[in-house]
Amino acid sequence: MKLMMRTLIVVAALSTVAAAQTTQPLQGRDPNTGLAFTIKPSTQPVPREWVDKDTGHRIVRLSDEPNSQSLYFHQYSFSPDGNKLAFTSPTGIYQVDLNTHKIELILAAQTKLDGNTVTNNIIHVGRKTGRIFFTRTLVAAAGQAAASAGAVSQDRGSADRTVWWIDPLTKEEHKIGSLPQNYNVSTVNCDETLLAGAVTYLDGRGGAPTAPVRANAGQRIDLGARWAQHLPMALLTMNAATGELKTFNPSNDWDNHFQFSPTDPNLLMYCHEGPWQNNDRVWTINVDGSNLFKVHTRTMINEIWGHEFWSADGTTSWYQLYTPRAAGDVAGNGSDCWIAGTNLTTHKQTWYHLDSAQASIHVNISRDGSHFAGDGATPNPWIMLHTPHLTRNMAQGVYDTANLIQPGTIDTERLVNMANHQYALEPNVMFTPDMKWIVFRSNMFGPSYVFEVEIAKSKG
Repeated sequence: MKLMMRTLIVVAALSTVAAAQTTQPLQGRDPNTGLAFTIKPSTQPVPREWVDKDTGHRIVRLSDEPNSQSLYFHQYSFSPDGNKLAFTSPTGIYQVDLNTHKIELILAAQTKLDGNTVTNNIIHVGRKTGRIFFTRTLVAAAGQAAASAGAVSQDRGSADRTVWWIDPLTKEEHKIGSLPQNYNVSTVNCDETLLAGAVTYLDGRGGAPTAPVRANAGQRIDLGARWAQHLPMALLTMNAATGELKTFNPSNDWDNHFQFSPTDPNLLMYCHEGPWQNNDRVWTINVDGSNLFKVHTRTMINEIWGHEFWSADGTTSWYQLYTPRAAGDVAGNGSDCWIAGTNLTTHKQTWYHLDSAQASIHVNISRDGSHFAGDGATPNPWIMLHTPHLTRNMAQGVYDTANLIQPGTIDTERLVNMANHQYALEPNVMFTPDMKWIVFRSNMFGPSYVFEVEIAKSKG
């Protein structure tokens, strides 16, 4: 009976895929920012594979369903052997085999639980077992179900939710625990024993507001207005075996962007959200509340940094740095740009300089640390490969360099022309574990799909 039920769910989900491919919504949405974009009509079939005529690099479409998307740039997406990539779509959570390009439905976007309809929203893939961690959100009414965006990467409301994992091979599901309203988890540690996130207290303590600023449908949240509320929050962990919740490090900062270290199960990186110029953004802390560390310290007016991410070996917190930020968009447009990193043991900083034609919304790093990737921006619409070079110290041995910044430069190769992409959907680049491809999402053909571009130039 269980097998029959599972088969019915899968068949229903695949039928939904077929329907989704014939009836398209007028708008798409970035699941991380909430920003909507108009889906441009297209009468041409979306190619499975092609060579970019401007760059000579091969591009492969990895997803079939319109409005499918890869995950946010720092959400771990790969199976332990590196051969499969998790992604989402309006009909569910999927994996694609990066060698055969076979796509498999892992979990439908909406399922039944105890007679109620729930939406299943991915957190990310576990690094150790490959289990896919996700939340289930109760759909209270048919209207809400119809308005659901499907298997998006983060829950946006404060409905009743539970936290689960599913084994993508056996399809075994396991409930970890429940999240009270205004509690959220969005990262899993490297040994899959803890999840982490934050709680926002809306009980009026300290005279704080009892309702947070929220974004209107299809728009970004007003970062300045939400930051100015200074709502009381605390970091939290959830025990993956028992579901036990523990809070620590209470503050009135807007905590966000939670990322466990890829190698240390007790080390959490997070940010103080809001306008970047208002915050000391990037922090690390042990989950017992000890060793709170500010990753970067401001040195000038309007200096900003953010969109932080880990090196694969867990030694370095990398981030985009602007000295200073120019008016308008942070991705170029007159800002002095760097890819900067702080070694969390030595606190030594390395800054690689970028000009405005190399700037991106997000950058990411290869597993061996030899390259960065950038996803471009509206004034600079390219997927890019960055090769960093340290600057030689011309006064080697003359003075102590221990507390000085190590500068460097970047050589950039353009891989994908994104001129037809609407950057209301952020492409969110990530290297495949074998470092031969860069995965990204794009709406260049109207709806969004998941793509990968080969780092080596096509020989064809």
